[in-house]
Amino acid sequence: MISLQGPAEGPSHLSAGGPVSEDMFHWQATIMGPSDSPFTGGLFLVNIHFPLDYPFKPAKVSFRTKVFHPNINSNSSICLDILKEQWSPALTISKVLLSICSLPTDPNPNDPLVPEIAHMYKTDWAKYEPTACET
Repeated sequence: MISLQGPAEGPSHLSAGGPVSEDMFHWQATIMGPSDSPFTGGLFLVNIHFPLDYPFKPAKVSFRTKVFHPNINSNSSICLDILKEQWSPALTISKVLLSICSLPTDPNPNDPLVPEIAHMYKTDWAKYEPTACET
């Protein structure tokens, strides 16, 4: 089991992560919605599947919890460069999870997985915020 610590001001929004049962290739992590985001108070489950050639190939990471977000689609796939073209074997799963923890407060609407949500995020925050809170 891993537990991440954030900057000096306190712990990150990842509460815990580790293998599911005894399957070292399938992990689950729990992320708490950051207080400075529309996801405040939310609890989000994340699945992590490691390929046999990990760390030379990135883990497949997806949300088990529905999230209304420009970089997370309805199939729970995550658009994050370090899980694709920016992957490096030097990246640890802790660093990957820290990047995922930053998505709620720092989405990338210029490289969205869901263009409609990205458009709403950029042009109609008054509609985006309550919609994100509802999910």
